[in-house]
Amino acid sequence: MSTLSRRQFLGTIAAAAVYGTSSCGAHAARRAFGKGKPNVLFIAVDDLRPQLGCYGADYIVSPNIDRLAAEGLLFERAYCQQAVCAPSRASILSGCRPDTTRIYDLNTPLRKAMPDILSLPQHFKNNGYETLSIGKIYHHPSDDAPGWSIPPFRAGTLGEGKTWKGRGYLSQQAIEQMNKYNAEHPGSKGRGPAYEAADVPDNEYPDGANADHAIEELRRLKRGGRPFFMAMGFYKPHLPFNAPKKYWDLYKGEDIRLADNPFLPKDCPSYAPTSWGELRNYYGIPRKGPCSDQLARSLVHGYYACVSYTDSQVGRLLDELDRLDIRKDTVVILWGDHGWKLGEHSLWCKHTNFELDTRVPMIVSAPGQKKRGARTDALTEFVDIYPSLCELSGLDTPRHCEGTSFVPLIENPARSWKTAAFSQYPRGKVMGYSMRTERYRYTEWQDRKTKKPLARELYDHTEDPAENANIAGKARMGDIVERLSLMLNAGYKHARPK
Repeated sequence: MSTLSRRQFLGTIAAAAVYGTSSCGAHAARRAFGKGKPNVLFIAVDDLRPQLGCYGADYIVSPNIDRLAAEGLLFERAYCQQAVCAPSRASILSGCRPDTTRIYDLNTPLRKAMPDILSLPQHFKNNGYETLSIGKIYHHPSDDAPGWSIPPFRAGTLGEGKTWKGRGYLSQQAIEQMNKYNAEHPGSKGRGPAYEAADVPDNEYPDGANADHAIEELRRLKRGGRPFFMAMGFYKPHLPFNAPKKYWDLYKGEDIRLADNPFLPKDCPSYAPTSWGELRNYYGIPRKGPCSDQLARSLVHGYYACVSYTDSQVGRLLDELDRLDIRKDTVVILWGDHGWKLGEHSLWCKHTNFELDTRVPMIVSAPGQKKRGARTDALTEFVDIYPSLCELSGLDTPRHCEGTSFVPLIENPARSWKTAAFSQYPRGKVMGYSMRTERYRYTEWQDRKTKKPLARELYDHTEDPAENANIAGKARMGDIVERLSLMLNAGYKHARPK
């Protein structure tokens, strides 16, 4: 690329940043579709990838999430900032990207990293909302005391009258396997088998009990009359894949298809994949090498069952909003904190910059929304959630927020939008910065001190949507790699919508 073309390119993206700040930046105007302050039902689902009926997977039984999509706006291309729980949730609840929060792993609560941050629930609490946390919202159960009107509730970890036998396992066989595995692997921290299908009611597992509690709270909140921000976090489909047997019975094991690309992308650098240690720490999973086809099929079966189990709990909450006649006054947003691999690229779990890990489901339904059952292909990010909920509720957006309100997409899903979405994942002294554009996913693995690129990945989603071949090293892609590298290093501010 010539010096002139570099200048032209940087000038173009700088202009985009200027337009983005003036129209859709962090200081969005106060606006709400409905009258007064709407309630907010903020539904988080752990490890949920966009493999649902409403996302085209007609073999997944997800009628309630599909119903929510039919009432609101479905985001086809939403992306998390980092594909692991704590950093992803911290980015949503703070409105800041991982390089701002400095949270890259599971060890750092948000309030330890950013003690004075005005979190999303705290902002709503300060504006007259009653704020509640039920289930898993932050990774750390006691995080963000200033954000909640009452202490967080987590069935299965806080007790509250329930006695789970151990890490969510109910059957005696599973508990015996867990104890055996723990004796052989002292660092396993209570992990037993990777799946279980006990023949029990929904509320015998934590998600059903949390949904019970949320319904009780909705009834209390309706009587109280104050606007509320209820954060409802479901554990499943996170490992272990434990769900009542009736949800396993929705699927036939012999009908479950395994990944059709059980191999690493051609020419991908060593930084790109993982050894999927999260799954390997469960009883019955090989410590090295691949899963057998039989085991893989059981794991996929368990994941699907957990998706349907969670979907049923979502449906119970939506039904209660209708029964209480407050659905029309409530913003509902549902999101999965990152994607998940089910054998694709010979991998499982998350922890990468691949599309499978960074792309997430996100659905929003708002009072007064005119376009219902709509879909948008616009590139959106999880840091966009904070300013969007502010705008939907008529609250000012705090100046620290690094995302862009997507409310204009609710009004016009087809409008032009961001030119890129950004994610990242660390590998020790190396940070992988990844950028999704309209056509490409480009990743640079950089030395964290010098910022020197050590490896690159480029996947063409027009020709290779499954990301099976890294073409960053192909001579014909040289100009494109250089342009995308400039864009990546210019940063998210230059990718905002015009």
